[in-house]
Amino acid sequence: MKTVFRRPESLANVATHYCPGCTHGVIHRLIAEAIDELGLRERTVGIAPVGCSVLAFNYFNFDFQEAAHGRAPAVATGIKRGRPDLIVFTYQGDGDLASIGMAEIVHAANRGEKFTVVFVNNAIYGMTGGQMAPTTMPGQVTTTSPAGRDVNLVGYPIRMCELLASLRTPGFIERVAVHHPKYIARAKRAIKQAFKYQAENRCFSFVECLSTCPTNWGLSPLKACKWLEENMMPYYPVKNFKTPEEVGSNSQALATDEPRRPSAAPVREPAARNHGEASHAG
Repeated sequence: MKTVFRRPESLANVATHYCPGCTHGVIHRLIAEAIDELGLRERTVGIAPVGCSVLAFNYFNFDFQEAAHGRAPAVATGIKRGRPDLIVFTYQGDGDLASIGMAEIVHAANRGEKFTVVFVNNAIYGMTGGQMAPTTMPGQVTTTSPAGRDVNLVGYPIRMCELLASLRTPGFIERVAVHHPKYIARAKRAIKQAFKYQAENRCFSFVECLSTCPTNWGLSPLKACKWLEENMMPYYPVKNFKTPEEVGSNSQALATDEPRRPSAAPVREPAARNHGEASHAG
């Protein structure tokens, strides 16, 4: 009998702790499939965050390292710089990456660290009880915004892809969704491409996955998928924001705003002898 579907070798054969309808499991599988298809499993190291996916190291069949809250990019930087031959990726939620870890991810992207980031955006803090996150939608009710997110008080949701794509350093930046099969296929291609760029030592790569959190949204899994499509996708468009090839093709245009080096310090003429020295010499 021909096998047409099986568990990826990079995915451990265990049950997960995720809530029914949560899309972490879908993203885990896409990562495992991409690693297997690229033949990278034996040299892959994942970095687990603090958040719902804090136990991600239990669900993959390759090495993993746990990081302090928001510090996954720093840990990935150390591992990748120490062992450039390894394939290193961080797996982070919106609270971990876009709140306490904001400085970490911005500077890692700006340095062009050659590891991969899989960013899970479900618009809420999941593990700690559904508090407002940096990515919570305007008007969205959470346990810390019972009247809905008021943008006049706390600002608008942060769009990480748009922010990181504005950096001049070459990189691969793409936003995908995982709530429907037609979007999952695209998400698989983006995640695989991100790892491929790293395997080629090309650039920093970042894939944001729009995801559901039925438990903390107070919706059924099916209604959560519909809520994501109607509320999150108009604000967080699914698209590619940056590739290293595009940056390369624009290198000439970018050169026009290359900051000018300061000119060398002017050479000063030797000071003339003062009158007293001249008199002494004579």
